[in-house]
Amino acid sequence: MLLYFTIIFAIPPQWEVRNRTCKHIYAMGNLMEILNKQKLLDLVDGAAIFSAGGGGAPELGYGIIEKLVNEGYEVKLVKTEEVPEDAILVNFACVGATSAVGYDNDAAVKTLKTLEEHVDKKFFGVVPVELGGFNTLVAVDVAARCGLPVVDADGAGRAVPEVHLKVYTIDDIPLAPMAIADLYAQNIILVKKTANSKAAERIARTLANKWGGTAYTARRIITGRQARYSPIQGTLSNSIKIGELLRTSENPLETVLAETGGYKLFVGRVVKVSRKTAGGFTWTDVYMRGKGEFEDSTFIFRAKNEVLVAYRNGKLAGMGPDIITPVDLQTGKCISAERLYELRELAIIGIKAPEKWRTEKGLELWREVLQRSGVIEDYVPIENLVET
Repeated sequence: MLLYFTIIFAIPPQWEVRNRTCKHIYAMGNLMEILNKQKLLDLVDGAAIFSAGGGGAPELGYGIIEKLVNEGYEVKLVKTEEVPEDAILVNFACVGATSAVGYDNDAAVKTLKTLEEHVDKKFFGVVPVELGGFNTLVAVDVAARCGLPVVDADGAGRAVPEVHLKVYTIDDIPLAPMAIADLYAQNIILVKKTANSKAAERIARTLANKWGGTAYTARRIITGRQARYSPIQGTLSNSIKIGELLRTSENPLETVLAETGGYKLFVGRVVKVSRKTAGGFTWTDVYMRGKGEFEDSTFIFRAKNEVLVAYRNGKLAGMGPDIITPVDLQTGKCISAERLYELRELAIIGIKAPEKWRTEKGLELWREVLQRSGVIEDYVPIENLVET
């Protein structure tokens, strides 16, 4: 019996034994779920609900999945508690204006490999930096193409407009070293150290802006031990669940609100959209008139890639870090801010931010970003605004 267990645990990681019935991988004592195409599509739609209208358009995420599946790659999802404490994980995402997003998988992989070569240690897995219909799937894609699992966690529990605006900053985990590359990895820059996380944001944003509005970043290396407490836990599996509800429910919008504890902030028609791309961001102002229970009401929201703030009848209706997402009335699926147009009928939903963002340090990070973006109101929790 002793010899039997010695043989099992001596199996090299590449000799994975798959249980084809339950679709999981057993490797080095870890249990990793294999995500099939349907679960990946559900992940796109579910992650987009938490994107605040940013994180890249879900349509781009669908395209990533099609290519990944057609080329035969396998996506493995690992829980943070299954990552060895001394292993290292890398966060991966695109940076730039949501209206200028492009993606080349070979260039993305090259970006990750550049950072891995610099630290001279193999990454155990990849963590998405945020939840969004595109940016979450970028991390999934790079992980699969590198033969690594994607971790069931992310750095924000939503999509966020700036690189440093992650829960890791609350925990004083440095953003650098960081590899940054342009769309086709013709230029790859390695940032070994920055004064702070905000400095890393300025570097990444400036380069993305110079490179046509988008860049890849491999950054924020964390250990397995840090993965257990710093990122927002279980967000990918939760997003898959939300995506499945959107797909299978008779009333997807109400079902998702019930599941997330969210709020219907407004229902109406877009009457005006003002949009510009500047400084590495897509700025969008949307004006709406109400219908049904919101008849004779107005609603305005402003996005800096992601929706930052919203007003109903001139009064504050929600603001970051809480999540404000425009969704389709029939399907309940997110419509990203850069793809909104006049006469489109929408519902606007609000979801409470992860508790980590509501701490003193979390709110201070958001306050600085909001004020720089022209939002001067003090934070009021969305549940308090709904009650009033």
